[in-house]
Amino acid sequence: MAALTTIDLPSLQKMASGKVRDLFSLPDDPDTLLFVASDRLSAFDVVMTNGIPNKGAILTLISAHWFRLLPERIPGLRTHFISLDVPAGVGPAEACAIRNRSMQVRKLEVLKIEAIVRGYITGSAWKEYQAKGTVHGLAMPEGMQLGQKFPEAIYTPSTKADAGAHDENIHPRDAWREIGDKETADKVEGLALAIYDAAAAYAEERGIIIADTKFEFARDWEGNIYLADEVLTPDSSRFWPKDGYELGKEQDSFDKQYVRNWLIREGLEAKEGVAIPEDIVQATSDKYKDAFYKLTGKTFEAAAAPS
Repeated sequence: MAALTTIDLPSLQKMASGKVRDLFSLPDDPDTLLFVASDRLSAFDVVMTNGIPNKGAILTLISAHWFRLLPERIPGLRTHFISLDVPAGVGPAEACAIRNRSMQVRKLEVLKIEAIVRGYITGSAWKEYQAKGTVHGLAMPEGMQLGQKFPEAIYTPSTKADAGAHDENIHPRDAWREIGDKETADKVEGLALAIYDAAAAYAEERGIIIADTKFEFARDWEGNIYLADEVLTPDSSRFWPKDGYELGKEQDSFDKQYVRNWLIREGLEAKEGVAIPEDIVQATSDKYKDAFYKLTGKTFEAAAAPS
């Protein structure tokens, strides 16, 4: 099956298009939006010219799994997720194209913060620690090794940059400046840490270490906070196999770090117009499907089959 990298739904109005997802309005329901995940893949803030077949469906079904599970484990947690149903009025061909890769969600005000939680030191956190002994300006214990678990998960937010710009790491105490008020910023931090702890425990029971992850939040007109966008997918998280974890080295992963590593090896980091070779495409697809199976207990093919 070819990767779906362009999504056009003539029956609906497209409101926005991101690196991976397109957002559509529903004419008969002004309080609901339709998120559709393409098979596009971005790395180092650049979208590759080809995609990963079924990636959008895998991300959507994993997110839906978490949106259903997390409120059971975190009392009072609100999410923007409504259903995976294809909206009424969408034509048969369009419905076939977006089935399993679309979700209906509440229309909310998205908060301009990337709520990143780290359970293990790796990536940009490791680079900062090596240079300064800190992570997002937070002092860390001496002598930490690559891939080491933090004594407890840490909240390390970044800015949510506009299209074409890059996110910037910020100190947690400065997050309120991006959101607008300290009370909301404190709620977001508390929710992000609680969600990570619950998800990390669930995933570890199933053989996956969630090294770090990025959450997005939104609020309604009453000020209630909702978990939004995608959640705990191989695109928004670093997933490591628990049985292969080894302190002090780069870990194998179930996520797009595999593509990042290939780009770095080939000297293509942050380059425009890059096509991923077929062997990397297939290996990445296999890793995403493996993560899906471990987290949900179902193969992707079984979960995506018509009911």
